[in-house]
Amino acid sequence: MTSNPLLDFSDLPLFDRIQPEHVAPAIDDLLRQAEAALEQVTAAEFPSEWSAIARVLDVATERLGRAWGAVGHLNAVADTPALRAAYNEAMPRVTAFWTRLGADERLYAKYKAIDVATLNAEQRQAHANAMRNFVLGGAELQGTARERYAQIQERQAELSQKFSEHALDATDAFAYYAQESELEGVPADVVAAARAAAEAEGQAGYKLTLKMPCYLPVMQFARSSALRERLYRAYVTRASEFGDAAFDNTPLILEILKLRQEESQLLGYRNFGELSVVPKMAESPEQVIGFLRDLAAKAKPYGQRDVVQLRDFASHELGIADPQPWDWSYIGEKLKEARYAFSEQEVKPYFPAPKVLDGLFKIVQNLFEVQIRRDEAPVWHPSVVFYRIERQTPQGVQKVGQFYLDPSARAAKRGGAWMDDVRARWLRPDDQRLQTPVAHLVCNFAEGVDGKPPLLTHDDVITLFHEFGHGLHHMLTQVNEHDVSGISGVEWDAVELPSQFMENFCWEWDVLQNMTAHVDTGEPLPRALYDKMIAAKNFQSGMQTLRQIEFALFDMLLHTQLDASHARPDAVMALLNEVRAGVAVLPSPDFSRTPMTFTHIFSGGYAAGYYSYKWAEVLSADAYAAFEETVDAQGLPSVETGRRYRQAILEAGGSRSAMESFKAFRGREPSIDALLRHQGMSEPLAEEALA
Repeated sequence: MTSNPLLDFSDLPLFDRIQPEHVAPAIDDLLRQAEAALEQVTAAEFPSEWSAIARVLDVATERLGRAWGAVGHLNAVADTPALRAAYNEAMPRVTAFWTRLGADERLYAKYKAIDVATLNAEQRQAHANAMRNFVLGGAELQGTARERYAQIQERQAELSQKFSEHALDATDAFAYYAQESELEGVPADVVAAARAAAEAEGQAGYKLTLKMPCYLPVMQFARSSALRERLYRAYVTRASEFGDAAFDNTPLILEILKLRQEESQLLGYRNFGELSVVPKMAESPEQVIGFLRDLAAKAKPYGQRDVVQLRDFASHELGIADPQPWDWSYIGEKLKEARYAFSEQEVKPYFPAPKVLDGLFKIVQNLFEVQIRRDEAPVWHPSVVFYRIERQTPQGVQKVGQFYLDPSARAAKRGGAWMDDVRARWLRPDDQRLQTPVAHLVCNFAEGVDGKPPLLTHDDVITLFHEFGHGLHHMLTQVNEHDVSGISGVEWDAVELPSQFMENFCWEWDVLQNMTAHVDTGEPLPRALYDKMIAAKNFQSGMQTLRQIEFALFDMLLHTQLDASHARPDAVMALLNEVRAGVAVLPSPDFSRTPMTFTHIFSGGYAAGYYSYKWAEVLSADAYAAFEETVDAQGLPSVETGRRYRQAILEAGGSRSAMESFKAFRGREPSIDALLRHQGMSEPLAEEALA
């Protein structure tokens, strides 16, 4: 067992050595250690003391969590049949242990008996969270109810993993080898990448896939409506009854919803929405639904204006009298080019990935008074790079945290972008050593072609800043208690505040000057092109806001109003269509099955919580407004404001409520005004705009 890389906790995970055959023996060994630790701390003679429990149980469970996290990470970014099988084989045992731990009456009694007066502020917050989580974890259930709760947790874990696998496999299964004549209008770098992908497989033509770096530019720029339709139909029907039956997520969704409803009722809640908001900032599903409907009412006139403008442009300028769903992205891009003389493809050459990263690091270093530099660590793919963050202190240079950056899209890697923790900052109770935090930052950008570095769209840049914001929340924490350190313990509907906050810098002229250099000439972004970007910034913001509200409202209504115990297979789509009828300004085709790949709520932790993105946008926009109000003489963000933000939001982590942290920074509760202003929806529209 000593040669098993999953059991080496001396420093960073040995990603270059972990193999599928290591999973079962390592996890079984760590589960045995964790079980033994649980038995030890729940023995009658063991003291009901925070530090004593932490030295035994928290140390054992943290090791299990780190090893299982490494396996889960590899399963997401380097999926193979053997690794997937090993992961799925071990998952029921891991899930069962965490379920037992969270519902253990003996451990619950130990925590109840802890003298809270002996705890520091961080420990008191962690203790309060733990007491709440014991109740939500079924610790007060008895007999058959307790057994059923455990069965539900295990089955839900299996179904969520299968849902994610189906979404990935259905995406990877599609390929269309296009002819050159079909690709008219598609950006040259996308065409070159498609040709290279086909050549790598010994195929003729150009390989088009449903991965975002390929799919999105085809939908935006391909002049062939037939090609756009082919990809669109494939994309919106992934993992549904319209494709390979082996990947159909419909039955999984129905079972997941049924189990969530049963779990909620076991714990004394009417529905999963009520259960979901208990550890969040929101007070009730009704408050969330009211927030979303109110925001929809504010955004809808702007969305209606957007559609009027699209239809008018399509008819008069493009000759498209009856736009179809696969035409809207193309029409929108053409309208943006015509209105602002601006195209994403015109901007893209100015955003080589290395230059963007340098610019991101510079703003973080200046604003948050840290240094970022390359570091060394075992990695799972050659494109992964490892970094460390340091701070100058009176005692010298101090390591604050480290992170892996995995930027590139590839086969066997889950789509999207995310941040995840490798380990948390923790003043370890076993040896009093300060453990520094480590994060994963994962994106899915296109690879470079013809020997050039990868080029990012401005949306890609925003995505990178977003995920880095999550990473800063995790890595810059100064909290020493594991369960409230960094992102741990932060209310789920506030966790997007630091990520969405960072997006704002992607629109600042002085920031862009330091992170742009034309791939051929090295020239920074011209001011004239920047002005066009700013003019186009809120292009279709009404439609985009309504799209997010559609998803968020669907998610909450799905978990509060649908009777999952008797739901028919078409019930989910019926509810989505009902939401669309009230919120959407563009019709969706009958064959669209977007819920079947809605991984955020069926395998990503956002169930009855997708509203968090809009909720946190209110917080992040208002937080950024503080920087707008305190720019220095050169128009740059104030370092003093950055220091206050770092200390009040980032360093505090989950050691207090998100509202307390926000008020500590802003001096008041958040206001929606900044969000509406940032998105160009603060002024009333003239009636003729809606005609």
